[in-house]
Amino acid sequence: MYDYDPYSFLAPVPDFTVTSASFADGDSLPAKQVNPGGHPGGKDVSPQLAWSGFPEGTRSFAVTMYDPDAPTASGFWHWAVANIPASVTSLAEGASAALPAGALTLKNDGGFPGYMGAAPPAGHGPHRYMVVVHAVDVPALEVDAGTTPAVLGFNLAFHTLARARITGIFEVA
Repeated sequence: MYDYDPYSFLAPVPDFTVTSASFADGDSLPAKQVNPGGHPGGKDVSPQLAWSGFPEGTRSFAVTMYDPDAPTASGFWHWAVANIPASVTSLAEGASAALPAGALTLKNDGGFPGYMGAAPPAGHGPHRYMVVVHAVDVPALEVDAGTTPAVLGFNLAFHTLARARITGIFEVA
């Protein structure tokens, strides 16, 4: 596993809390949250998430899942959802298939809109899957279905009030 933290060079913002009934921070991701091509029994089911303690003035949320340990110069985006209404403070397991009204799912780096589970190359070592909830200062970011997760991240750099993080680990021997 590598030490690179892709959030360390961004402007600092306050933290808030995100938890998951699907996995604990720093633990291995269960098979449900893994890509079928990356592990037998993988299901590509997005994890359950719940968040609290975000700042007053939060107008919407974005949720992303990023693997900074992917063997690319740009990491790998597994999930990117923008414009989750501020009244929503949790997502059920598998919610990527039925998000709240107004939420927008972008294409992941696998090329399809939705959640793509962990899929590190065999023998590449453990990978970190950073699930981040971003508290946003506008009700809707100016993104559409053709926006990449990297462009979403660029927009979030200017609109994030606070950030909550939980990281799952996965490795294919």
